[in-house]
Amino acid sequence: QVQLVESGGGLVQAGGSLRLSCAASESSLSINYMGWYRQAPGKQRELVAVIDSEDTTNYAASVKGRFTISRDVAENMVSLQMDSLKPEDTAVYYCYAESNWLDYWGEGTQVTVSS
Repeated sequence: QVQLVESGGGLVQAGGSLRLSCAASESSLSINYMGWYRQAPGKQRELVAVIDSEDTTNYAASVKGRFTISRDVAENMVSLQMDSLKPEDTAVYYCYAESNWLDYWGEGTQVTVSS
């Protein structure tokens, strides 16, 4: 069982930056993928960015070039640096991990970008 705890959400003006962090309760060595999804009101949850155990990354087209995902295996953490934020980035952001073919989710952290 992997528990994920997010931090770093908040309110920011358009063009600003935020950094999200997610701490996993067990060693990242057993986790194949970590990443971030988001869900805006009235919309389905969507992939934002994911990183695997070899540091291969994948980004949604809408955030590519603005967001950067990184992983600290020693600290069991994954982070998402979000720059040039837009109002359409407003959503609840969820940390995600896959370990032994099981999916785990954090409780989510709100990101609000004002215009």
